[in-house]
Amino acid sequence: MNILVTGCNGQLGNHIRIAAASSPHTFFYTDIDTLDITDADAVDAFFKQHDIRLTINCAAYTNVDRAEDEEAIADRVNHHAVAVLANSTKSAGGMLFHISTDYVFGGSLHNTPCVESLAANPTGAYGRTKLRGEEAIIGSGCNYVIIRTSWLYSEFGKNFVKTMLNITGSRPQCRVVYDQVGTPTYAGDLARAILRIADTPDLCSKTGIYNYSNEGVCSWFDFAKEIARQAGHTDCAIEPCLSSEYPSKVVRPAYAVLDKSKIKQTFGLQVPYWMESLSVCIKNIEDGSLCS
Repeated sequence: MNILVTGCNGQLGNHIRIAAASSPHTFFYTDIDTLDITDADAVDAFFKQHDIRLTINCAAYTNVDRAEDEEAIADRVNHHAVAVLANSTKSAGGMLFHISTDYVFGGSLHNTPCVESLAANPTGAYGRTKLRGEEAIIGSGCNYVIIRTSWLYSEFGKNFVKTMLNITGSRPQCRVVYDQVGTPTYAGDLARAILRIADTPDLCSKTGIYNYSNEGVCSWFDFAKEIARQAGHTDCAIEPCLSSEYPSKVVRPAYAVLDKSKIKQTFGLQVPYWMESLSVCIKNIEDGSLCS
């Protein structure tokens, strides 16, 4: 099977490469410099030239704060480009995997894990554009698996884990919000889950929206403390603070815990606990076993 991976230079795209190393399928890895997914003609031509049967869309505009000033740009990537991929997938009779976000729920207050059927109430331009992308996929009539995830991190690019490793390893103290709760997601775990799902027999009958994150729950403060503990950064005093003490252009989800029952039951997945996956990532960063 020929598989297109967009956004291949991002956190998830890089881990798809790693996870696919032993796959029997043929992968075509693209980013903005090799395929403009906002260009419908270019995408259609690519699908036809390479007989693409499955697309894993890892491309996204993810700068939550900047999106407030650049919603049109964010919409072009998170919505328009997604519609282009969905339409090409429909024409090719293939399957589209698309990565979405807990921000589609972020405008509402919750105290129990969010299920896929929960009414969407996005927060900020980022959440709105990601929801539009989901709606475009569903409206296209293509076969799809939309995976909503949260707090993604990896050895690659910029993310909370790498930021906190730097801060706790170089400063005497820092403050981290404790009134935002969710679950970290290691990109390596998500990549492996995606490739396992891609090999599911009769996958088209399982079209739908699914949640995926690692197991467990924590605040950003708890996450930071665990990062420092595992890295042995004991000289940095990490103090909790309220979100209101760090004003932002967008209100971030206060409760971003995702219910994963559906994806586990449908595809037989076993999901690692967040602390265990964090230790894998930190070890890889420390020994340089993966490029960053």
